[in-house]
Amino acid sequence: MSAHIAFMAPIGTIIAWSDGAPRPSERHRRKLFAWQSNNSNGRLIRKQGELGSGSIILPASFTLHEADQGAAGVITIRVHRTFSLETRLTFTIEERPAIGSCRVFDRAGDNAELVHLAANRRAAEEWLSRHGYPHAVLEVVTADEVAADVVEGRAAA
Repeated sequence: MSAHIAFMAPIGTIIAWSDGAPRPSERHRRKLFAWQSNNSNGRLIRKQGELGSGSIILPASFTLHEADQGAAGVITIRVHRTFSLETRLTFTIEERPAIGSCRVFDRAGDNAELVHLAANRRAAEEWLSRHGYPHAVLEVVTADEVAADVVEGRAAA
C-alpha cells in the first residue's frame, strides 16, 4: 500500500515498510544492515500536514517509532523514522490500536506526538503518574474510529 494509506491510519497503528527487495543472507552483514533500514516496522506516533514557506513546500509526512535502545530499564535512545508521502517504499498495516486502549500524547494540538499506548485509561493515568509529561492529553480509542476505517476502506490492509 502507498504511504497515503499509512498516513490515514489511526495514531498508534503498527505499520511495516518495505522496499520490496529480498532479505540477504546473514553472512552479508553490510547488505543485511542496509536492507533492514528499508524493511522494518514501527508504531505511528505523529502525522504532519504539508508545510510551506515562501517557494519551499514540504510534503505531508508521518513518523513511526521504530525502537528503543538502552539497558536496565532505562531508555537512552529512541529511534524514530519520518516518511514523506512521496516515498517509494510500500507500507502495510500490521496492527491497529484495540478498542478501549488509551493514547497518551505529549501535548494537545496538531503537533502532538504519541508517547505511550496503554491498554485502558486507568493504565494510561498510572503510566502518566510515573512519567513527566505536564501537558499530556489522553485519548481513548473508540469503536466509531475502528468503524470509520472499515467504511473508508482502510480495514482490509
